[in-house]
Amino acid sequence: MIDTHCHLTFPDFAGDEPGAGVAAELAEAARHGVTGCITISTTTRDCTKALAIAQSHARVWCSAGVHPLYADQGPHDWQALERCIAERKCVAWGELGLDNHYPEPGRDVQHAVLAEQLAFIERVHRARPELEKPVVLHCREAFADLIPILKRTTLKPDRFVFHCFTGSPADMRMLLDFGASVSFTGVLTYRNAADVREAAKLVPSDRLMVETDAPFLPPEPVRGKRPCRPWMVRHTAEHLASVRGLSFEAMHERLNTNTEKFFGIV
Repeated sequence: MIDTHCHLTFPDFAGDEPGAGVAAELAEAARHGVTGCITISTTTRDCTKALAIAQSHARVWCSAGVHPLYADQGPHDWQALERCIAERKCVAWGELGLDNHYPEPGRDVQHAVLAEQLAFIERVHRARPELEKPVVLHCREAFADLIPILKRTTLKPDRFVFHCFTGSPADMRMLLDFGASVSFTGVLTYRNAADVREAAKLVPSDRLMVETDAPFLPPEPVRGKRPCRPWMVRHTAEHLASVRGLSFEAMHERLNTNTEKFFGIV
């Protein structure tokens, strides 16, 4: 399977030599049956680092976007996003969205950067239809704010994935009614995440994915160990299979199909 959302540009994976840390992570992941990763960017500078990692490893891909918690770290070079998204190994925009959990950056800054970023993506899609790639969303305690904004764009609902779902069944119904896909992290495995597990039961089988969000959110039974590593996505997939009453083999096959189709990975 593929870890659909991790941050291999973060210092946790640096290693002693350029690329050595990432190579070690990929080797360890392969030993656990995790055969690839999508490293997700957080700024217009980070996206170029993510692309360099993706281009250096056969089974790594990347995204290009500005995370809402980095919205105040401008100026944002939107052209850098376009340069990245034009590359074959860059398979998605994002992560972008809204975060109502933390007080900073302020809501006005987050909303302004989100609006500018979505408008830029729409312009690129109109001018260069071959770059119409899916969008990875960050949405923490912000479903009622974010989804109406997305509905006002020309972007297709089925080309969005809400990553790291930590909401309620009501939140899940909202995003499913919108038409998006959803991805689960190790939070799904936590004892205090009963609402997340109930929400996971509602998702159509063709709109499910899994991720680590590494170096954050290690799943049970390795919770508390930092950093979370790409290989640990297997624990989340196994738990998701159990929650939905499936064998791991069936879940594994379904997750692979969904990931490859959504991100255009072959």
